Amino acid sequence: MNKTPHKKILRRTTFALMVAVILSMLAAVGLYDPCSAEGAPAGSSGRIKIVAAVFPVYDFTRAIVGEAADLSMLVRPESEIHSFDPSPQDILSVRNADVFIYVGGESDAWVDDLLESMESSNKTIVRLIDRVDAVAEELVEGMQPEEEEGEAEEGEYDEHIWTSPRNAMALVRAIADTLCGVDPKNADVYRSNAERYVRDIGKLDEEFRALVASSGRKKIVFGDRFPFRYFADEFGLEYRAAFPGCHTESDVSAATMAYLIRTVRDEKIPVVYTIELSNQNIAKAIAEQTGAEVLTLHSCHNVTRAEFESGVTWLSLMKGNVENLRKGLN
Repeated sequence: MNKTPHKKILRRTTFALMVAVILSMLAAVGLYDPCSAEGAPAGSSGRIKIVAAVFPVYDFTRAIVGEAADLSMLVRPESEIHSFDPSPQDILSVRNADVFIYVGGESDAWVDDLLESMESSNKTIVRLIDRVDAVAEELVEGMQPEEEEGEAEEGEYDEHIWTSPRNAMALVRAIADTLCGVDPKNADVYRSNAERYVRDIGKLDEEFRALVASSGRKKIVFGDRFPFRYFADEFGLEYRAAFPGCHTESDVSAATMAYLIRTVRDEKIPVVYTIELSNQNIAKAIAEQTGAEVLTLHSCHNVTRAEFESGVTWLSLMKGNVENLRKGLN
């Protein structure tokens, strides 16, 4: 949701001061040279260093580079991306990267502050929200807005661009094009891997389209935040939810809860959805009043440590959503 201007200014000022202090500390111990325009060397492997901010960006990039580049993910598994604060090591990782890839949007406001505080002319920065047709977050009927004092700022985009398979294909191609320019000796590898992954995403897209086309129901209900705006738009789904995708509160109003319970009960909706890493309290409360089943649709904004270590991918998580969506559209 939109933040008020004075709160944004305070946040940016505080973050800028924090970065300045951290970089001064790193310089004092010899880990950061403010006069140098060059990042750390690529290492004995000669591979480029890529830092991806969040899981979907990391996964798309991982599918493209394979073993041809050194890749790391900044926001760790199980972390809340909407309130992420980079550590000194995170700041150093971005500073030493050849390529830094992030989504952009409200949750990544810290990235803009970070990049403004360091020399970045020596690295390639990819802001993926600029590579698709971004849309603003919206409030639908019954949804609880975030309460802020003062006048809301216009123009905030919904940053969950990766939930649309067609957007995902565009993002994969955009990352591959960038890496081919930065690391031309591995361009053939990047292009081949990217096109293979795009074909796999295309098959997933067809599966979702066939599912929605064959379903009589087109409305889904989330007892949670709703980070699926791009997904819903792509497949023509109507939705109701407790909060927009970037809402920072967890307490739902009585009015919103009553509206969601009434919607599920009156329209005989069989499933109330939650997202990953959720406490599911709202969805469970709705289910207790309506008899609906509680299921998860994974938005892939982040994963658990066990999922990450097992090598789970955006594609496998989205494939896992197919059956749960089928149950909700019956």
